[in-house]
Amino acid sequence: MKTMQLSTRLEKVKPSATLAITAKAKQMKAEGLDVISFGAGEPDFDTPENIKQAAIKALQEGFTKYTAASGLDEFKKEIVKKFKNDNQIDYETNQIVVSVGAKHSLFNIFQTILNDGDEVVIPSPYWLSYPEMVRLSGGEPVIINTTEKSQFKITPEQFRNSITSKTKALIINSPSNPTGMLYSEEELRAIAEIAVEKGVFIVSDEIYEKLVFDSKKFISVASLSEEIKSWTFTVNGMSKAYSMTGWRLGYIGGPKEIVSKISSLQSHSTSNPTSFAQFGGIEALKNGKQSIDKMRIVFEQRRNLIAQEIGKIAKLSLLLPDGAFYVFVNISQTGLTSSEFTEKLLESEKVAVVPGIVFGSDDHIRLSFASSDENITKGIARIKNFVDQL
Repeated sequence: MKTMQLSTRLEKVKPSATLAITAKAKQMKAEGLDVISFGAGEPDFDTPENIKQAAIKALQEGFTKYTAASGLDEFKKEIVKKFKNDNQIDYETNQIVVSVGAKHSLFNIFQTILNDGDEVVIPSPYWLSYPEMVRLSGGEPVIINTTEKSQFKITPEQFRNSITSKTKALIINSPSNPTGMLYSEEELRAIAEIAVEKGVFIVSDEIYEKLVFDSKKFISVASLSEEIKSWTFTVNGMSKAYSMTGWRLGYIGGPKEIVSKISSLQSHSTSNPTSFAQFGGIEALKNGKQSIDKMRIVFEQRRNLIAQEIGKIAKLSLLLPDGAFYVFVNISQTGLTSSEFTEKLLESEKVAVVPGIVFGSDDHIRLSFASSDENITKGIARIKNFVDQL
């Protein structure tokens, strides 16, 4: 009898730990347990009403058919305006592809630019899906470890030393998931000039762009020069800034000749993003600034609260994040691995966090502060009780 064989590509891929932990916490809650979850990678706010109404109106008016595979032209025009006004990058609509979330945008890029054995430089800690996307595209992730000393950011020297004849791209995620660190203009320029010199693409994941604290300035790497722009893919989406995670709308700006290939790839995979959802995206880009500002202010207050409460726990430490909605907490003084810490904490205190090992660091855990002040205060008190008893 013939043995069933599946794709060997999938043998290299691990399931998403963040989704698994969030699902487990939800299951425990459904069973009646008092679980506090810091695992979620999404804002806990509802999508603003004007955005929802725009999609409802489009649905009611019959915008339920296929659009162009790369997205509605009206949406792409608004994305072009957004890049120009917010990021000082000049793209044309034929340099834009709208995809089924920024995750899909990233996946499309790697599927398009990578050949078997091509290397992608990924600073660690990293968003856990980056290495898996690269592997699924036939590439090899090259992990470069960073530390608190460098604020979890790759240095120009580290980048230069990592480049080989097989290096195809570098991933920059600023602000970062899981660390919340933000690259300065000077840091980005130094890295980008090496990329241009060596002919290496920069994949700039800017999904947390609007969630930057302490009046710090966000910089898009593609805005630094026309030459740098020609080697950069700028990736963004609606999920984090507008609390539209379930809408699945992301987009790419990049070199025209490669973006056309991405559009072709998408036409044979998902085709277009949901038609009426794109009208919500148009409304968000046109009239969403007020809702962004309100959410950012709340997140900054919560960041301060969670950092203050964690600061009361003797064996834990953290760098104050510049943006996003995560704290990456150092647990090395507890003597536990991040998986041990996570499992024991959930079992004994009913608090869900994400082990740092899935982001590349076993000395850390990630906590999302996309949660209420009450849950933050109560949850960190439980973590303190857990750590104090170790």
